[in-house]
Amino acid sequence: MISVVGPTAAGKSDLAVEIALRLGGEAVNTDSMQLYRGMDIGTAKLSLEERRGVPHHLLDVWDVTEPASVAEYQRMAHEAIAEIRGRERTPVLVGGSGLYVRAALDEMDFPGTDPEIRARLEAELAEQGSGALFERLRAADPEAARTILPSNGRRIVRALEVVELTGRPFTANLPDHRYREPGTVQLGLLVPRPELDERIALRVGRMWEAGLVEEVRELEKAGLRSGRTASAALGYAQVLRFLAGEWTEEQAREETVRATRRFARRQESWFRRDPRIRWLPYDAPDLLERALERE
Repeated sequence: MISVVGPTAAGKSDLAVEIALRLGGEAVNTDSMQLYRGMDIGTAKLSLEERRGVPHHLLDVWDVTEPASVAEYQRMAHEAIAEIRGRERTPVLVGGSGLYVRAALDEMDFPGTDPEIRARLEAELAEQGSGALFERLRAADPEAARTILPSNGRRIVRALEVVELTGRPFTANLPDHRYREPGTVQLGLLVPRPELDERIALRVGRMWEAGLVEEVRELEKAGLRSGRTASAALGYAQVLRFLAGEWTEEQAREETVRATRRFARRQESWFRRDPRIRWLPYDAPDLLERALERE
């Protein structure tokens, strides 16, 4: 099993397709926002043509009104991997959502939930905003705060819930790095920061040209604004503020670039803590051959 990880805009999806074509594999999505139906442009979801005949699993499985659940994702990922194995093909996981990657690859059990604690924290989120809860999380678990966007109220609430439930930091509940399947390989794409920043700006520009604003406008009719997880997605949250009249379109676009760059740094920080990842320069002319090398 192979997993391709790294920051957004590094070229993970294209490399995963190349690997799958070479090995006779099938792709399994590990990007939390590509799980949502209709969120195509803003998540850089590959088109059918770009998938080049490679089957892709766990795309478009949730409505935008559904809250994300990493435990539910883990169940679906394990099922998809087992089905691919049953066809004697190679699972190629691809995406940059660190916790989802680990949920698919590693021996992990997630702490349960407490409806009362969750309801109280969500009420506090509605009253105080994500910033106040983020400061509380930073005091309780600085390591978790470094990997969660201050605007991501859903993940902040979950981290605080786990802290309260277990009496330990959220990050302390993550187990040691131990794969479920021996022989798993993780490949990380390494992009120098100035180049990554430029690639992100270019990607956001392409998303706007491809019709991101119209995509968000249509998803708003389907309930996007009420979806706790989907409405916080990069690009979508900013466009929603534009559609609400809070920002100009240019402000929404510029803030999408800034927020995506901040998110990419958090991704890099998360993946750098996993010593099992083999890092490869994203622009190596022989990238595929390097990716397929056996150490």
